[in-house]
Amino acid sequence: MPSSAVTSALKIIEGATATDKPSRYSALLQGIITASSPNNLAEDLNAYTKSLLDDSLGVVVLRPLLATFVDEYRKIKNPDIKVEVGEEVIGLLKLKGVGQFEEHDTQIKEILADAHEENNDFKKSAQTLQSITLDSTQKALTSDDKAKVWIRIVRCYLEEDDPTSAFSHLNKVKTVIHSVQDKSTKLMFQLSQARIYDSQRAFLDAAQAYYTLSLETVVDEEERLQALSSAIVCAVLAPAGPLRARMLAKLYKDERANQVEEFSILEKMFLDRLLSPAEIKAFGEKLQPHHLARTADGSTVLDKAVLEHNLLGASKLYNNIGIDQLGELLGIDADKAEDYAAKMLEQGRLAGYIDQIDRLIFFEGEGSGQRKTGHAERIMGKELRKWDANVQGLAEEVEKVTSMIQNQYPEFYASQMVH
Repeated sequence: MPSSAVTSALKIIEGATATDKPSRYSALLQGIITASSPNNLAEDLNAYTKSLLDDSLGVVVLRPLLATFVDEYRKIKNPDIKVEVGEEVIGLLKLKGVGQFEEHDTQIKEILADAHEENNDFKKSAQTLQSITLDSTQKALTSDDKAKVWIRIVRCYLEEDDPTSAFSHLNKVKTVIHSVQDKSTKLMFQLSQARIYDSQRAFLDAAQAYYTLSLETVVDEEERLQALSSAIVCAVLAPAGPLRARMLAKLYKDERANQVEEFSILEKMFLDRLLSPAEIKAFGEKLQPHHLARTADGSTVLDKAVLEHNLLGASKLYNNIGIDQLGELLGIDADKAEDYAAKMLEQGRLAGYIDQIDRLIFFEGEGSGQRKTGHAERIMGKELRKWDANVQGLAEEVEKVTSMIQNQYPEFYASQMVH
């Protein structure tokens, strides 16, 4: 319930003349802000705004009164009071007809969104921002104005771990980002894009986006190093193969790389060294939950990345290896080792083939990065060419021996040719 003093004052104002009402409303608002107790402030302000918007004041008179209210509303420290009052005012403006008060409605919603974020309720903040009218009839909004609202919505959904909703609003930003002038908005767009790629496990795209952000000179040095660190993490978690190898090389050659904690694992992966369980555990402790999510085969994203890396490392050490021995090397059972190798070979991230009869995997240098087609025919053709080459080599050696016999023992050779 509003305080009796406010209730009485509102009754007096409602009975006053039209010319006296604006000054009386302004004076009462100041009195509420300075004199109302914290327990009554929200109810007093709600009673005030209800009376103000229910009154028969004209638009020209009402707009400056609302502008003054917005200024005082912004100064409220308690986020819970801001939420209670803001939601009430937004509802009243909707009934009144927002079209005439779009600017005030937008400002109140932005302040309300701030209050929701203070309470760590990012979903409500996003929903509040989504209700802002961006196709204004009162003034033309610039690309910067629209992008700032959409980017903020994206960030809220990312805080709520909802990359799908974040991505849909990021697509809206993409329609105007080419004409956005504000540098900070562009940077937030880059960061949001990187975070979405990261959360969707598109790790190579995320690594590139984070790395691009780390090169922005207008960003603080500490934040640039954090972006570089995130780029390394995503590159480590990316599917092993030629594309990741190029990303690792780019990061390893960056002169700042040795300043971040992840440099050790970056170096080992770049140099195709096998990773030990202790190194993997230490790296895993620094990762975010979605980096450790379970995949279809029950392993985590990190487990899969390390297995593929170690498998690629094994291909650098061996021309061929038994499937059972490969399983022992990777610390998994032979069937799982064969399955991982088969997928990487099929996707072109590993070069070679599997001999399932002899249970051997043959490695053939660097993967092409292209999915293989007609691989069985290619292998068969290669084996036939090897056979042909061996037969040709044997025939040439026989011919050499025959020529040597003819030169050294011409009589014997002639007698044999007669027969």
